[in-house]
Formats: sequence, C-alpha cells, structure tokens
Amino acid sequence: MTYRLRLPGPTAVPPRVLKAIAEPVVNHRGPEFRAMYARCEELMRPILGTTGHPFFLACSGTGAMEASLVNILAPGESVLCVIHGHFGERFAAIAKTFGAQVDVLEFPWGTTVDASAIEKRVAEKNYRAVVVTHNESSTGVFANLSPIGAIFRDRPTLLVADSVSGLGGLEMKQDEWRVDIVASASQKCLMCPPGIGVVSVSQKAWKIVEREDRLPRYYWDFRKTLASAEKSETAFTAPVSLMSGLREALEMIHEESLPKVLARHLRLSAALRAGCAAIGLAGYGEAGALSPTVVALQVPEKLNGGDIVRRLYEKHRTVIAGSRNKLAGRVIRIGTMGYVSEEDILTDLRHLEDVLPDLGFAVTTGAGVAAAAASFRQ
Repeated sequence: MTYRLRLPGPTAVPPRVLKAIAEPVVNHRGPEFRAMYARCEELMRPILGTTGHPFFLACSGTGAMEASLVNILAPGESVLCVIHGHFGERFAAIAKTFGAQVDVLEFPWGTTVDASAIEKRVAEKNYRAVVVTHNESSTGVFANLSPIGAIFRDRPTLLVADSVSGLGGLEMKQDEWRVDIVASASQKCLMCPPGIGVVSVSQKAWKIVEREDRLPRYYWDFRKTLASAEKSETAFTAPVSLMSGLREALEMIHEESLPKVLARHLRLSAALRAGCAAIGLAGYGEAGALSPTVVALQVPEKLNGGDIVRRLYEKHRTVIAGSRNKLAGRVIRIGTMGYVSEEDILTDLRHLEDVLPDLGFAVTTGAGVAAAAASFRQ
C-alpha cells in the first residue's frame, strides 16, 4: 500500500527533486555550489516578487521567523502581532521570548485580517514591526497583504509576513506590496524536504538590520548572511543536498510557469472543497479568503477529527492533519500545495468516502468524486 503524504506540510517531493538531492555532495565553498546558489536566487526572486537577495538558511520555517525578528528588534521595542490562527500565536511567542513588548490584535480563527483594524492600532502607538501570517494553515485562510502593506508606506514600522505555507502557492509581491520581511521554508509549496528557511528583506528593513543596537545575533545575523549571499554562498555550512533539490524544484515551477502553478493551487483546492461538501464535510474558514494551499474542513457532530485522521492512515496509508490547538477534534486539514495533481484530489475523496461510514457517518459513494470532477471541468 502506497504511503500518501497529504499534510499541509511537509508535502510530497517530486522524483526529480529526490534525484537531485541524491547527487554527490559538493564543496559548499566551491564553484559548483556557488552556481547552484546563484540559480536558486534567480529562480526564487519572481516567486517572492522582489529584486533583492533571497536568503537560504539551514533551518525550518520557525527558524526563518525567529531570524526575522532578532535582526530587527532591540530589547524592549514594541511589536504588534496580528493573530488569526495558531501560527500567529507562534510568532507572538517568539517575540515574547526575545523580550519584545508584544501587543496582539486578534481576529476570530477562521476569519481573515482586517487591514483597517491594523491601521487603527499603528496610529495609536509606535511599533518597530507588525507581524502577520500570510497563509494560516491552521485554519485554511489567508491574509491579503496588499492593503496591509500600504499602511506602512510612510511609516517607519516594518511589516513582517510568515508565508511558510503560502510562498509558491499563493501570490506574493513583496516589493509591490511593501512587505519588509518574508519568512518561508522549503517543505510546503516549494516541493522539497524540510531544512531550508527562506527569508527576503526589503531595503527599508535593511536600515534597521544594519544597526548595532539590535538583539544579540550570531548564526542568524543577516549582515553575515548578506555578505555571503553577495558571493553566492551561505554564511555557515549550507544544506548542500537540499539546495540541489530546491534548485530542481524551482526549475519545475518555472517550467510550468508561476501563473499556472498559482492557478493550479486554486483549482485543486476548489475541487477538494466541492467534493468534501458533497459528502457532508463543510469547509472551515471565511469565504473569499480561503487558502489555495490547504483545505480545512469542519468535522461533523458526533465525530472526532483525530478518528478520521487515524482511520485514513490505518486503512489507506493516507496521512492528513487534524489540529493540535483549540480546534483539536473539530477540524481536519488536507494539503493542496506543491506536488499535487487532480488524481491526488480524487483519491483523497475516494478514501474519505470509504472511511467515513466506518466511523458512523453515512455518505453517498461517488458523490465527492463526482463533485470534484465537475469542478475540474469548469
């Protein structure tokens, strides 16, 4: 029985990328790696929507989030953390750990972010940074960064965005939208294993990063990172094999073309939601802001999301996600990001149609698959 990784990260890795990762390890200070690094930079820029240097760090997405904050904060400076799900709470926890004065602006889970509410808060107090989760994979809802970025056009406050589960599957225009720091990672829409954090820093943010009065930093010091990036190297030992895989994954994205990749994510997520609705699994999250990279579903009454997750794995080796927060048991989540096809979506639905009756929830066999197939034909 085939193991099917259908999480909202880490995600399935294409054979081409696995093959690239298996290539011989090269000198991380040699010409082969420098060529690899330069190509990754070239291919990543349009995905980020920036002309600057993307950074590649040996870490997870949380590492990229932490690095983003330690480079711009000084002890005691104020940060506004915008929270509409679990990963907004994580960003706030990171800021508190480093001694920032953290204020929060909370929106109900499952809803998106209201830019006007952010504007009101930053008019009342000076903040070094406002941090926002671009794509909240815990709830399947994204935040529109364009109107948020416009708030900071003439303000010294920096906008920091966690796009770990968004970048590569959800449009990002960092320079145009005035997002000062984007933090992301390799293991979601970018179709690689975990292990590479991706960070991009605006010129506005650099003026803060370069100051000597920031938080203590050594490994995360973006000044070191930039000096190395200008030589197409990393400041410390690079995850060489993962970088080889990332280059191949980025080549695949550009071969398909970024507009088509973004459209594919929208098409797959819409079809999965249509199919799930047809078998009685209602979507979770605010209409109009539903993520194209992860589908969150409400668990029917009298069922527990953990039981659905467990039964899918036991019976079909299909691995989806529940929730490990206040939505535990009430929401299940399926990734539609990265290396995913129409057949993957139809298989997800076949497996759901098969296991839900085992748990006492009646479905019309074939209804979900038919609804998704109809969505694909639109």
